[in-house]
Amino acid sequence: MSETIRFEDVARHDRPGDAWIIVHERVYDISSFKHPGGLEVLKPFLGHDATAAFSTQHAPDILAIVKKNLVGVLDANDPTWQRDKVAMASLVSDTAAAGRGGLADRRARLPPISGMLNTRDLEMAAESVMEPAGWAYYASAADDEVTLRENQAAFGRIWLRPRVLVDVSAVDTTSDLLGAKSTFPLYVTATALAKLADPEGEVAITRACAKLNVPYMCPTLSSCSLEEMTGARARGQTQWFQLYVNRDRAVAKDLLQRAEAGGCAAIFVTVDAPQLGRRERDMRFKAPQTSSVQKGDAGVDTSKGTANALSSFIDPSLSWSDIEWIAGVTKLPVCLKGIQSGQDAVLAAQRGAHAIVVSNHGGRQLDYARSGVEVLVEVTTALRDAGLDGKMSIFVDGGIRRGTDIFKCLAIGADGVGIGRPVLHGLAAYGEAGVIKAITMLRDEFATCMMMMGCPTVSDIRPEMVITSKL
Repeated sequence: MSETIRFEDVARHDRPGDAWIIVHERVYDISSFKHPGGLEVLKPFLGHDATAAFSTQHAPDILAIVKKNLVGVLDANDPTWQRDKVAMASLVSDTAAAGRGGLADRRARLPPISGMLNTRDLEMAAESVMEPAGWAYYASAADDEVTLRENQAAFGRIWLRPRVLVDVSAVDTTSDLLGAKSTFPLYVTATALAKLADPEGEVAITRACAKLNVPYMCPTLSSCSLEEMTGARARGQTQWFQLYVNRDRAVAKDLLQRAEAGGCAAIFVTVDAPQLGRRERDMRFKAPQTSSVQKGDAGVDTSKGTANALSSFIDPSLSWSDIEWIAGVTKLPVCLKGIQSGQDAVLAAQRGAHAIVVSNHGGRQLDYARSGVEVLVEVTTALRDAGLDGKMSIFVDGGIRRGTDIFKCLAIGADGVGIGRPVLHGLAAYGEAGVIKAITMLRDEFATCMMMMGCPTVSDIRPEMVITSKL
């Protein structure tokens, strides 16, 4: 049983090298915790209740990162703590109001949303309104960001072979993704910390996906709680759950059971992240930040950025046997996100995966990993050669910015595609309406591409319609 702690004991730990905070009535020693923004952002809350500040950016599940720093449970009947909690909540409320006002002012200077013609327009709009720290986290990728650029560049080396004199007076873009009907073969993939873009975070994304009838993959590292995301789901809406496997299997099991209880239709296990990647843009932004809290404590390193701090709970020992364990814990279909070779795709099919996502994590994990669409060619060939063609669903993500990109992936052999950053860009620039705009533009471009290619339905898209020899 955790020790019960009086607020006056917490309040004494308010200085460099001796820093405690309260979150959800639990007391944590964060004297050497590597907060992604540096301890500077925590300075006002040392020796105080930080629950209100924490909740503006994070879901409760993220506390797994500081589980080892738990000192004890606060005495909730302590009147001094109750006054402190109110005072800290008021401070956070005033700060948040100022921040929302600043975001609203920056958004007011944007062009009307009708002026956004493509996803790159949304990207530029998002950068102009986001806080630098949030933008650095969203935009960053591994090392020299070669793979980040290649994810988009690879699509430029795939050419189309249109067919003509086909009746395309009516084009049907609808598709089936893991048994769920979707307006077109696209889903919104899991992306972390959506409240960096908009105060409503993943709840706004959930609502947008419901309105457009495309699946949403709820992330582990979300700003909103899993229950907030599933609670916002509309009747008949499809949600999946992306899982980072925690070192503590009890925590992983709890997440799986909560996802199942919340109505998620599938589990997507991230398999390409024994830890989160070395993202220098994110790291560099953090490097200049220092705090008096850090002085004299050489063990506090805040130069490694948001990704490094968030990855401390991820289990680097994850292996095929753990995938079997996950399948035994949940009744939901288990899918693998982050396949980057034909060999692993074959193993996934042989071991009963319901789906794979061919993905390099948006270029954020390993620089010089190949683009998802290039690996997709290898994956479909390997599965066909192994007699496993059609054994499981194949999705791909990374660098998809145009409707033609979606068409190319489907022609090569994907059942659907995932998008991440374009949704965050839309969310940052215009809120929920921006998410709808991003998805709608891609849907309309995809429909136009189908018409130009002579494909009245998604099932009419064929491998011979793309030329991949330049890959």
